[in-house]
Amino acid sequence: MCDAPALWLALLLGCVAALNGCGSSLSTEFANLDKAKVADHKETPPSRLTAKDAKPLARAVDKLTSSATPKSSGYKIGPLDVVEFSVFKVPELTRLAQVNETGTLNLPLVGEVQAAGRTAHEVERDLADELGKKYLQSPQVSILVKEYNSQRVTVEGAVKRPGVYPLRGKTSLLQVIATAEGLDTASDATVVVFRHVEGKRMAAKFDIGEIRSGGASDPAIQSGDVIVAPSSAMKSTFELILKSLPIATVFALL
Repeated sequence: MCDAPALWLALLLGCVAALNGCGSSLSTEFANLDKAKVADHKETPPSRLTAKDAKPLARAVDKLTSSATPKSSGYKIGPLDVVEFSVFKVPELTRLAQVNETGTLNLPLVGEVQAAGRTAHEVERDLADELGKKYLQSPQVSILVKEYNSQRVTVEGAVKRPGVYPLRGKTSLLQVIATAEGLDTASDATVVVFRHVEGKRMAAKFDIGEIRSGGASDPAIQSGDVIVAPSSAMKSTFELILKSLPIATVFALL
């Protein structure tokens, strides 16, 4: 097996090659290698990944990014998504509805319902409770996302207000963290951004303190990105990911 420094240098160069083919969809901050950082990686390489690590790492990443993955049970509804609302054996209540920009749905009998930042199952449960209190006996409510239209970013972990936020124009990582009301005391200022590029899952690790001090660039965030600030409760899940990702200006393949 090749040594860790050579492995990571090859990975970084491979990522640059892949990103060069992605066109303008990726920010230039992620397309340029910082030679000083590469030198640092040679001195203090991240832990090497083994075949044994691959499956638990994939499971951990899937769990963390499910909130932004269409058709996943953990997918969180976003503004402008279109959903189908139905109640078993009550066909007259079936209809399509679009989540508005404030994140709510207007549904029959119950009126305005908060949907953005919640899974379909969570919305179903609340609607069943509301309908059961006033109109129906043990209603079986179904919410299906029919169109995934929201331009949004998901923020999880050690931030003061985790959730799904709409993107309006060019937005940086610091701006998204600020929208989530900043990092909380459980954060060590490390943030991981997960992104899908041409069907491949990628990730990059950033030091928020370095960005704020001007020591590192503030990367542009894209729709569908999942930003995770590891908390103390998440450390065991994140340990492998954090060790395997260097602080870098490119996205590494996972």
